[in-house]
Amino acid sequence: MMVQMDVSWLRVLLDNISSYLSLSSMEGLLHSNPAYEYYTRGEDISKLLMPVLENLIDSDAAPSELLNNGFEELSQYCDELRDQFQSWQPLSTRIFYVLRIESLASKLRESSLEVFQLLKHCEQHLPADLLSPSFEECIELVKLVAREEISTTIDQALKDQKKGVGPTLEVMLKIAKCVGLRSNQEILIEGVVLSNMKETAEITDNDTEAEYLDGLISLTTRMHDYLTDIKHAQLRCPVRVPSDFRCSLSLELMTDPVIVASGQTYERVYIQKWIDMGLMVCPKTKQALSHTTLTPNVIVRAFIASWCETHNIYPPDPLVLIQSSQPFPLLVESGSGDDSSGGTVLDESLKSERASSLDAEELHQIFNRSASAPGIVSDVFSKTRRSNNAASGALTRSNIPWKFPEERHWRQPGIISATIRETGSSSSIDPEVKKLIDDLTSSSLETQREATAQIRILSRNSTDNRIVIARCGAIPSLVSLLHSTDERIQTDAVTCLLNLSINNNNKSLIADSGAIEPLIHVLKTGYLEEAKSNSAATLFSLSVIEEYKTEIGKAGAIEPLVDLLANGSLSGKKDAATALFNLSIHHENKTKVIEAGAVRYLVELMDPAFGMVEKAVVVLSNLATVREGKIAIGEEGGIPVLVEVVELGSARGKENATAALLQLCTHSPKFCNNVIREGVIPPLVALTKSGTARGKEKAQNLLKYFRAQKANQRRD
Repeated sequence: MMVQMDVSWLRVLLDNISSYLSLSSMEGLLHSNPAYEYYTRGEDISKLLMPVLENLIDSDAAPSELLNNGFEELSQYCDELRDQFQSWQPLSTRIFYVLRIESLASKLRESSLEVFQLLKHCEQHLPADLLSPSFEECIELVKLVAREEISTTIDQALKDQKKGVGPTLEVMLKIAKCVGLRSNQEILIEGVVLSNMKETAEITDNDTEAEYLDGLISLTTRMHDYLTDIKHAQLRCPVRVPSDFRCSLSLELMTDPVIVASGQTYERVYIQKWIDMGLMVCPKTKQALSHTTLTPNVIVRAFIASWCETHNIYPPDPLVLIQSSQPFPLLVESGSGDDSSGGTVLDESLKSERASSLDAEELHQIFNRSASAPGIVSDVFSKTRRSNNAASGALTRSNIPWKFPEERHWRQPGIISATIRETGSSSSIDPEVKKLIDDLTSSSLETQREATAQIRILSRNSTDNRIVIARCGAIPSLVSLLHSTDERIQTDAVTCLLNLSINNNNKSLIADSGAIEPLIHVLKTGYLEEAKSNSAATLFSLSVIEEYKTEIGKAGAIEPLVDLLANGSLSGKKDAATALFNLSIHHENKTKVIEAGAVRYLVELMDPAFGMVEKAVVVLSNLATVREGKIAIGEEGGIPVLVEVVELGSARGKENATAALLQLCTHSPKFCNNVIREGVIPPLVALTKSGTARGKEKAQNLLKYFRAQKANQRRD
C-alpha cells in the first residue's frame, strides 16, 4: 500500500546506521570481539544503504507501506547489532554471543535484500539519483556479503558427536575460530559458563535446553583435549607426559602442583591467576570452590621430579610462562607482524594421526591475537556466595559461585531458544501462534476478530514472526477468512497476508494456498477500502515472482484493479497503479489492462493534484510498447500531459514520458505531429543535457526521429 513516507523512521534508521559504523573508530571495542567478522558484514551492507536512504529523505518520493516496514525492521536490527557489540563482556559465553550476532546479521542481510528488491520493483516511481548504483547492483552486492553460518557447523558437529563419529579436528578448529575460543583459558571459561547454564536449565526442568548445552560442553571438552594433544606435540618430548603431571590450565609439566577445594591439582601460579580473575570454580570439574586455600601436592611433586630425572626432562619455569604476553596456550599459534605464515603447533606425526585431511590454511592463522588481558576480569564477576555444604563442591542454585553481569545477553530469548528454534526443536512464539491459528477457525466472530488482529500485529514488523506464523500453518486459515462477512476480520486477514508476503518464501506459500482468487474477491467486494487497497498491495507483492504475473492476470485481477484505480481511495489508486504496472510487465497482461480501460484513468491521474504523476507515467510507458496501448493513449488525450511531464516532471518522470512519446511517434505520423505541436522539442533538448542516462538516450532518439521525418518530408 502506497502511503506518505515516514521520514522520521528513515532518520532513525540513518542515525542507527551512523552509530553502527562509528563503532569501527572506537579503539579496542571490536579488536577483541569474537564476532568481529559479522561486524564487517553489517558494515558492508550499511555502506550500501546510506546513500540510498539519504537521497530518499531529500526527495519527495512516497515509498510503500512495505518499504516503510522494511526501513523500520532494518533500524531495529541495526540498533540491536550495535547494542550487542557495545555490550560485549570478555567473560560472556562466546558461543551464544556469536550465534546471537550471527542471527541478527543474517536478519539484517535478508531484510536489506527485501528492501532493495522492493525498491527495484518500484524504481520507476523513485527519483533518478537513487539509482546509482542501481538497485540490481545493490542486490548483487548484498548477496556477495558472506553468509556462511557457524550455527550450521555447530549443529552438525553436535549430531556427529552424538553418533560417535566426530567432530573432526578441522571442524573443531573452524568452530573455535568463528566463536573466538582461541586459547585454553577461553575454552575453559566457556565450559564453566555452559555448565552454569546447564545447571539452571535442569533446575527449571528445561530438558531440551539442558541436552543442547550438554552437547556444547562436550564440544568444548574436546577442544581442550585437542589442545592438550597439540601442546604435547609442541613439547617435543621423547615420551608422552602423563596427564596427571600436566596442569589443565597451562598444559605444561607442573613444577609447583597445588590442590584446590575440589580436590583437583594445578600449577600454583596458574590456578592463583584463575582465582584472582574472580573464577571461584574448578576449571576441570566446574564445581564451586568453597575456599581459596592452595595446598601443596607433595606426592605429585615428588612423582614429577622422579619422572623428569628418569627421562632427562627439564620442565619450564611457570613464573616465566605466566608473565609472558600469552600465558595460556593457544589452540593454534598466530603469525607475528604482517607475516601470514604463522606456524601451527602440530608436528607432522600429529597431523598425520589427527588431521590428515586438514587444509594447512585452516591450521595456520586461525587466531590473530592473544587472549584478552585477564586483569579486566576482576570486576566482572559478582562476589562468591557460600553455604555450609559448599565444601563438598556441589554446585547448587543456592551456591552458584558467580554469575555474569548483563545476563540478558546470553539468557534472553534469541540466544538459547533461538538456536534451538533454528534446529527445529523449540520456539518461544510457537505456542502463542498455534493458539491464535486455532482461534481463526473458531465459531465465535469475536474470537476470530481477536486472533486476526493479534496475528496482524505479530506479522507487521518482525521477519522472524512472519516465518513462524507461516510455518505454523496460518496461511490457509487466513485465506479462508478473506470470504468472511465480518468487515474487520476480512480486512485484518488480508493485511496479515500482505505482511507475510514480504518474506519471499511466504509468497509461494500464499499463492499455493489458493489465495489469488480470494484476494480478487476482496478486491471486487471488500467491505472496507482498506481491505481492497491491501488486497491490491498483496497481489503486487505476489506478482514480484514471474509465474504469478500470468496466474494473477488469468484469474481476473486486472478489471477490479482498474476499477480500484478509477474509484478507489487515493491510497487504493496508488496500490492499483503499482500492481497494474507489475502485471503489465508480462506481455499477455498489457492488452487486458488496456481493454479494461486503464489508460483513461491513468491519463486523468496525471493531474499533479493526485500526486500520482510518476506512477501513471510509468504504467503508460509500459503500455505504449504495444499497438493497442499507443492508440489508447493517443485517443484518451495522453499526448499533452506526457509532453507536460517531459517539460516539468521529475527526472524519472521525464524519462518515462519521453519513452512513451517515442513509442507513439514511431507508430503514427499523426501522433508525431501532435507531439511536435505540443512544443516538446525545447524540453527534449534540455533533457539531452541534464536527464538520466536513459532519459538522455530516449530524448536523443526522439529528436533524431523528428529530424529524419522532417528530411523525408522535404524529399517528398
